[in-house]
Amino acid sequence: MSDFRKEFIAFCIDCGVLRFGQFKTKAGRMSPYFFDAGLFNDGAMLGRLGQFYAKAILAAGQPFDMLFGPAYKGIPLAASVAIALAQAGRNVPYSFNRKETKDHGEGGRTIGAPLAGRVLIVDDVISAGTSVRESVELIRASGASPCGVAIALDRLERGAGERSAVQEVREHFGLRVIAIADLDDLVQFLGAKPDLGQQLIEIERYRQLYGAVAHA
Repeated sequence: MSDFRKEFIAFCIDCGVLRFGQFKTKAGRMSPYFFDAGLFNDGAMLGRLGQFYAKAILAAGQPFDMLFGPAYKGIPLAASVAIALAQAGRNVPYSFNRKETKDHGEGGRTIGAPLAGRVLIVDDVISAGTSVRESVELIRASGASPCGVAIALDRLERGAGERSAVQEVREHFGLRVIAIADLDDLVQFLGAKPDLGQQLIEIERYRQLYGAVAHA
């Protein structure tokens, strides 16, 4: 596991963004862990989160020309990632969308830089893939090309079928998904922490029940 992935998981636990216990998911499953990116809710946390995204994006070597943050969670994420990339020597434009089309002032569906070239979508997680689908449609309608999706955590958990939502995005849209960390990284992290042994047991049990097949 890359050092930044390990640091990211420790950071999420310290911030209370990644918690252990019993949590009911949207699918009605009882999960032994819960990741809530909405709890990155101050300047210091958001700034560091952007740095982790930037490290994962640069390490992936994915070519892109700009960032796009889907409303609403993707808006501060895309902004923080753009700042972190600039600090790392890669200055790129970014934009985000409105939930509703504005018919006065500057109008339009997007704010920020015009959508152009290869666009990397930045979001927190991929659950049902709805946000990605809407983003892809908007980007293509603007004459630009979606080239990938950057997320914080890939749960490697299957949806209604045998595939995970991330796998379905890869297959349906042909987009690369870059995650700062995934469930394999979390398991590896917990395995090195004897005091979190029970959490590891519960997560391994959950993965046996709901893990996506043929992860790649």
